[in-house]
Amino acid sequence: MFRLKENGTNVKTELIAGITTFFTMIYIVVVNPSMLSASGVPLDQVFIATIIAIVIGTLWMSLFANYPLVIGPSIGLNAYFTYSIVVSSEGTIDYLTGFAAVFVSGIFFVLLSLTPLREKLILAIPENLKRAIAAGIGLFIAFLGLRMGNIIVDSESNLVMLGDLTSPGVLLTLFGLFVTVILMVRNVSGALFIGMFITGVVATLTNQLHIEKVVAVPHLPEGILVWNPIEAIGQVISYGLYGVVFSFILVTLFDTTGTMIGVAKQAGLMKDGKLPRARKALLADSVATTFGAMFGTSPTTAFIESSAGVAAGGRTGLTSLTVAILFVAASFFGPLVSAISGVSAITSPILIIVGTLMIGSIKEIEWEKFEEAFPAFLIILIMPLTSSIATGIAFGFISYPILKIAKGEAKKVHPLLYVFAILFAFQLTFLS
Repeated sequence: MFRLKENGTNVKTELIAGITTFFTMIYIVVVNPSMLSASGVPLDQVFIATIIAIVIGTLWMSLFANYPLVIGPSIGLNAYFTYSIVVSSEGTIDYLTGFAAVFVSGIFFVLLSLTPLREKLILAIPENLKRAIAAGIGLFIAFLGLRMGNIIVDSESNLVMLGDLTSPGVLLTLFGLFVTVILMVRNVSGALFIGMFITGVVATLTNQLHIEKVVAVPHLPEGILVWNPIEAIGQVISYGLYGVVFSFILVTLFDTTGTMIGVAKQAGLMKDGKLPRARKALLADSVATTFGAMFGTSPTTAFIESSAGVAAGGRTGLTSLTVAILFVAASFFGPLVSAISGVSAITSPILIIVGTLMIGSIKEIEWEKFEEAFPAFLIILIMPLTSSIATGIAFGFISYPILKIAKGEAKKVHPLLYVFAILFAFQLTFLS
């Protein structure tokens, strides 16, 4: 079913890759509820809604597209939902209205994904920008890992600075990092997962990981929040949330497309610059966004942590199927998952290592052609500095056509690139 031999993998490797991805991204079931609960949604509601969205999107990616990619709520968009839509409205817009906007954007996103537009977009992106997207995501992941492990911390004078290397959390992060790196240098199969397991044991022995309660029955306190498309569209029109819907669609479109390209290139899944079964894969996040909104979570996207599973050898949908099953199981172990997720030193070393693996695509960029190199550089630079894949892509998409026009090569730019350059310029100027 998953064509394991054809993709040069086996059941054991795929299972280990799925487990690795699961533990690398499990933090989302803690971060997403804590973020969205600030908008008034019950925490238990968001916890289960998060898992429902992950399972639906990831199963679609597994069974229909056969890719080792995982779908989950976007960290950036849950912050946008909470603070830019609900909290900033000062009571004018509640979370139910906000989820109505997410629901509508999900429906439009499904319709968009059924057309050739999303698939053609992947073909329209120049190779150098695709390589830059992969490298930029790598730096973004590594930077996220360094911040999660407190190796890098906030600085009032210089934005970021070196953290306290003698603190227990940082020491545990460095321990996990070097143990995992040594395992990888020794070519140990499943090095990333083994590294996380060893770090978890040490965290327990050093009293950094405390497990008090293990099992809790999953439940949805408020049931299904949104289900009627006509009513949801009516709310969007009543509150004038057109820009909100557009932002959800635009950001999710490029977050997922960028992540898919980066991870697919890392896994060697791109064929002649194309992504096979692209339309089926691109439907996963739009379907998950629609169902996630019904139960109470913000828009979903392809998770960059999928690259951790790819680094562990995952190449097929069996990896993502494993992740989906583990998240179903996780719904019964909320307290245990929360305890493990609370120790960032267990997962942050994996992100740093995956960043190392993904930055390799930088060597393939045509640096001798400045009109190609500069937009690629902007993507690589902006992604980690803004913690936004979409913003990095936006700067690359805007600058690329401008430089090509200046060089007299306007006809070499795909028409879609001009369209999205204009849309991105509008989004950054008026909707960000």
